[in-house]
Amino acid sequence: MNKTSIRWAPALVFAVSACTGIAHAAELNVVKEPFAKTPGGAEIDVYTLANANGVKIRIINYGAIVLSIETPDAKGNIADIALGYDNLDSYIKATPYFGAIVGRYGNRIAKGKFSVDGKEYTLAVNNDENALHGGIVGFDKVVWNAKPIKRKRMAGVELTYLSKDGEEGYPGNLEVKVTYLLNNQNAWTIEYEATTDKATPVNLTQHTYFNLAGHDSGDILGHRLRLYADKFTPVDEGLIPTGELRPVEGTPMDFTKLKRIGKEVNAGTEQIKFGGGYDHNWVLSGEVNERFGLRMAARVVEPTTGRILTVRTAEPGIQFYCGNFLDGTHIGKSGKAYQKRNGFCLETQHFPDSPNQPGFPSTLL
Repeated sequence: MNKTSIRWAPALVFAVSACTGIAHAAELNVVKEPFAKTPGGAEIDVYTLANANGVKIRIINYGAIVLSIETPDAKGNIADIALGYDNLDSYIKATPYFGAIVGRYGNRIAKGKFSVDGKEYTLAVNNDENALHGGIVGFDKVVWNAKPIKRKRMAGVELTYLSKDGEEGYPGNLEVKVTYLLNNQNAWTIEYEATTDKATPVNLTQHTYFNLAGHDSGDILGHRLRLYADKFTPVDEGLIPTGELRPVEGTPMDFTKLKRIGKEVNAGTEQIKFGGGYDHNWVLSGEVNERFGLRMAARVVEPTTGRILTVRTAEPGIQFYCGNFLDGTHIGKSGKAYQKRNGFCLETQHFPDSPNQPGFPSTLL
């Protein structure tokens, strides 16, 4: 079987820091424990990555979901900064992709259709008339194979999944590997790899909802955000890109300097109305570091705790979503009802609807 393989994104790095200093003495660790069973009887395990500074990331092999991210603040107080649930049943029944890997195609494909080499493919649609985040049973709703791994100065978990030809309408048998790694510099690295036996669009991303003050601390409107992007991809009412790369300067979409998320989230512009706030793709413009192959994508500062989140990626875009559709119906960890804008996502990606947009970077593998 002839196969083409790429490392879809060499790495995505989230780094969380606070003004507490960083220790390096303790050994990095990964622990595997039983978590739950699916209704079909599949065993789901939880993998806990821990470093010398009190950072812990808990991951399950259902949906490659990140359950929690525990980090210290500037005073050393530990809090979980990732929205999510305490139990598997909630992730299975009704989740807005809390903590999951989404694919094959993160974000939207217009009308669930695209063509490869003149052949049209029709996808399962699950967002009005569009396909969103891989379809009805995307990568967030499947059981992955998983194993703990150790690398030099990193501990992590490797997750693999075979998406069969025709799954959710996509062509090709797609072998996917996602690796989560933690180091003692408080950096969480995500590596994506994919191999296919037939040309297919691939756009994997990670969908954690962050609240740097703690998952149960209320809205994120006081967080200060910088996006390393001077353009974005405007959308129509269905949140499908028009194909334009529009400058952010002079608009509510301008995050080229640190700005409070809530400052213009309710501006009356067309784009803000379409998204119900921020739910758009920004075109990254930072220089790629030659050694690591990554560029700066985002920086978030939470002023009450001193936590700072930085994002570096090999991807050309980043979707900033500020939880506009959370409405209190999702009862999360410790009984917390997540309300509108209680969390934000920074989804590194190729652009939405790229298979139908010849002017966008290609997602064809």
